[in-house]
Amino acid sequence: MPKSILQDPLLLSQLKWSEIEDLLCLEVFGQNRRDPLSVHGLVNIDTVDSGVFRTAFRFEKDDIRRLQRALLIPDALTTPQRVTVPGDEALCITLRRLAYPNRLRDLEDVFWRQSSTLSSVTNTILQHLEEKFSHLLDDVNNHFWLNIDTLERFSQAIHAKGAPLRNCWGFIDDTARPICRPSQEQKIYFRGHKRVHALKYQAIMCPNGIICQLDGSYPGSKHDAGNFGKSDVYTKLTSLVKGQSYCIYGDPAYPLRPLLMKPYGSAHITPQQKAFNKAMSTVRQAVEWGFGKIVGLFAFCDFKKNQKICRQNVPRIFKGSALLANCHTCLYSAQVSQYFGVDPPSLEVYLAPR
Repeated sequence: MPKSILQDPLLLSQLKWSEIEDLLCLEVFGQNRRDPLSVHGLVNIDTVDSGVFRTAFRFEKDDIRRLQRALLIPDALTTPQRVTVPGDEALCITLRRLAYPNRLRDLEDVFWRQSSTLSSVTNTILQHLEEKFSHLLDDVNNHFWLNIDTLERFSQAIHAKGAPLRNCWGFIDDTARPICRPSQEQKIYFRGHKRVHALKYQAIMCPNGIICQLDGSYPGSKHDAGNFGKSDVYTKLTSLVKGQSYCIYGDPAYPLRPLLMKPYGSAHITPQQKAFNKAMSTVRQAVEWGFGKIVGLFAFCDFKKNQKICRQNVPRIFKGSALLANCHTCLYSAQVSQYFGVDPPSLEVYLAPR
């Protein structure tokens, strides 16, 4: 008889990948159970297999403490419930919570902490990220590395991939993230196109793989053009380019402006205009890759039954995941940066304080 389900091929074939991940984490982390009140924490990072760690927490084991320092997470974190948790463990709890739509009670056996503590720690870390780093998603002008020279380099990289525009430095788009049907104001959040209740977010993606601005949330019924106006992003773009003609590119839903280009929309367009639309559509897919990376790394954001806007701060969860996805890009690159051949900033440069 196999000593573990993980050693039984027949049983393994009946399990989902998420269930196998949980069993693997339980086997690794549950070997040396310690006092739940231990001030030294319950996750011994140094003894965890690198592959298991990467799967469970999305970051490499050797980089987790560097990430903790860069995110200004203290060595000991105290929650509002007066529970003190080591900073690296608190970060791991949050990463594991976001990595997959686990139930909190399923994580009790991984961290040997009560579900109430796990929830409190996760909320505390997400609030910390919002308080310390929300400016990195609020305004394109808050990035030290995003200047005129960088815009020129970005424009050249995008043009080199076949874009007809020579002054396009980034891409803008909306994404609708499904949520659990709310008990109030259901009509506002209902998105008829996909027939789901949703929250919308608007992002600007750079060719180095960094989402440099993320606006929202907006109710799912609202149009992209209306969200664009509410975000005041055009004023911020005007400030960024300092009188230059560098622009971003969006889909047909956006208004045409000097600093915001979009496809030709007439029913009778010329072959040259069709070629323009096709070439720009090819490079514009980069913004979709950015959204895909967020939900790929942190699938909790993609599980609508857990996205309950009347019970939790859903926008904080998504924006925290976007910030962590940007950190992941800084450390390990991304599909977008590899496609355009533009390196992202280092983790410390990206998270540099204002």
